[in-house]
Amino acid sequence: MNAKSFIKNWSLPLSMAIGASSYFICRSIPFTPAVKETMIEGATYVQPMLIFCMLTLTFCRIRPSDMQLRGWQWWLLALQASIAVVLCLLHLSVGDATCRLFLQSAMLCFLCPTATAAAVVTAKLGGNAGTLTAYTILINLCAAVLIPTLVPIVNPTGGTGFWLSFGMIIRRVFPLLIGPLLLAFFIRHAFPTLLRLLTTIPDLPFYLWLVSLSLAIAVTTRILVHTGVTSAACIALVLSSALACAIQFVIGRRVGRHYDDDISAAQACGQKNTILAIWVGYTFLDPLTALAGGFYSIWHNIYNSYQLYKKHPLPSPNEGR
Repeated sequence: MNAKSFIKNWSLPLSMAIGASSYFICRSIPFTPAVKETMIEGATYVQPMLIFCMLTLTFCRIRPSDMQLRGWQWWLLALQASIAVVLCLLHLSVGDATCRLFLQSAMLCFLCPTATAAAVVTAKLGGNAGTLTAYTILINLCAAVLIPTLVPIVNPTGGTGFWLSFGMIIRRVFPLLIGPLLLAFFIRHAFPTLLRLLTTIPDLPFYLWLVSLSLAIAVTTRILVHTGVTSAACIALVLSSALACAIQFVIGRRVGRHYDDDISAAQACGQKNTILAIWVGYTFLDPLTALAGGFYSIWHNIYNSYQLYKKHPLPSPNEGR
């Protein structure tokens, strides 16, 4: 078996395994409580920075001429937003804690915008990276409005009113999603040399995604170990993330098929920026919902690894002899 091909095709699950194992390795080292607290705080600051950098690098690679608008993009925006709103309303109508956790986690999975690495994976699968990148911008604009709107409804911050919670969240979420787009367009027009430098390394956003994915899985593993999740809550988190992942990939593929762009639409709808989902979950919602983002990351990355393997299978041991 070609080790290089194996690592390339299975880089996503390998990154997740490294993230989970790195948490247990760090936990086994006898750090002082102060050092451990510093590491946790560092992860809290690094995650939004990684999200910002990944989005900026992704948008730097987008030319206005690449942003192809297709009908499936508007259908998916409407469907994802509508489902998130319905889940939010259902969350308000139920009293059972496990059901509320299920609905809140599913809502988070539908609110989460497309992953920054989706364009890279789409291109590797033979899809249209242009329509995918256009949708990435649209869904980030949509998420920048929907997250601050729906999150305070299901979980008002510290018991504050809707508008105060809305303002607190939008100050942290909106710049994180819209800032990279504005910065990338500014770099494109004002610093073309810097733009060429940022786009020189092939798949740089994808490599950065692997690093951030490991960190996100490490954070998720910590939450899973320290929160003391009940079996019912764990089942709710697994089911909500798995169903949300399957539904969005199916919806994306079926809608995109009508526009002869099923690969791009499926990735746009199903592959999520789960680092953002994990951050939003433990920052603004029930911290357990961050686990739903972690589980979703497992589902969509395993599925994409399988698709990449089918598209670029490993050579047989006798091949080339």
